[in-house]
Amino acid sequence: MTTTLADLDRARDIALDLSGWGRRFTFYQPRNFAFWGYLVLVGTGMFVFASSITLKYDAYGQAIALAVTSFAIYAALFWWFTQHIDHYAKLPAKLMVVAFLWGGFAATWVMAANANDSILALYAKSFGQSWALNWGAGLSAPFTEETAKGSGLLLLIALAPRQVRTAFDGLILGAFIGLGFQIIEDIAYAMTSASSQFGANQIGASIDTIFLRMVSGVAAHIVYSAIFCAGLIYLLGRPAEPRRVGRGLLLVATPILLHGTWDSLAAIGSRSALTLLSLLITVIVIALVIAVRVYELTVRRERDFVRDVMTPEQARNVITAAELDAMAGNRKARKAYRKASGKHRERKRTRYVLNAAYDLADELAAARGADTDRVRFARAEVGRIRAGVPSSW
Repeated sequence: MTTTLADLDRARDIALDLSGWGRRFTFYQPRNFAFWGYLVLVGTGMFVFASSITLKYDAYGQAIALAVTSFAIYAALFWWFTQHIDHYAKLPAKLMVVAFLWGGFAATWVMAANANDSILALYAKSFGQSWALNWGAGLSAPFTEETAKGSGLLLLIALAPRQVRTAFDGLILGAFIGLGFQIIEDIAYAMTSASSQFGANQIGASIDTIFLRMVSGVAAHIVYSAIFCAGLIYLLGRPAEPRRVGRGLLLVATPILLHGTWDSLAAIGSRSALTLLSLLITVIVIALVIAVRVYELTVRRERDFVRDVMTPEQARNVITAAELDAMAGNRKARKAYRKASGKHRERKRTRYVLNAAYDLADELAAARGADTDRVRFARAEVGRIRAGVPSSW
């Protein structure tokens, strides 16, 4: 049976509807109860955090300024990284900001902090202060904090049901929720460090904390909540992601176990500094390896959407078959495509062609497959860059 261009266009429409790619996100939804729940919890968290900053700013203003600046740069680098790895059905930037704010203020100050304090108090009364200091964090924070962050994804699904459609969406939004949680928590840790030595060396005391939290944070809350939220999507099921309960439970349990191990490292490796360092490195490596595997698992659906959206463009000779395979492939596929072009100058041009093709895919998604002026311009740009013609702009 011959596949016609009309068939390919219909397949593209189905892919766009399933993925939610290109759909705009409206945050203000006064008729949606989830909007008010989000607003109250995030607003309360912001008030609590701002009150804490205000009380300590006069005494530790330098350390606070250093922490805020350092972690703002950290957040910007992470944003750049996610944009670099996500070549597929991108989520609206506004939705990622909303995820970040939930993790930073609602999950931390309103939910996890209060729950942790209560559970630690119960542990101390039940098992003694020494046991609670050694094991309390590892047996409380993984459950309260991952649940608090994961509940944010449930609210985001209620706020953006047409945009949050796949486990990869859960992975990306979970990472931003974790980023918000980690940055605000790290600022609080930096303020606590600044108060040591009666604040006489607040910059020196906070720098060590900031550096340590940045290095260790690569495989901490960001990774944990990314895996947890991808698991939640598999557990719940979405229109573009069939329900897989076993896989979902495994991914939900994995970050809880990693988090618990991380928070218990001091107790587990208390015999020597070398043992503690070895365990620290091991846990970080394991967390990163798992994160990469989950990324590879969840991104497959997104690549299928890219292929469905761009196959009609290959049929129209806008892109070549090799370019389509590179767009819908992994990093190795894109690298092989560039390498096959020969000389360095040609490799550079092929990279620009792929970027222009991805821009065309985004424009097609925003236009829901329609032949708009922006789509026609994006198509023309692909041809212009491939031919090496200078821009007329």
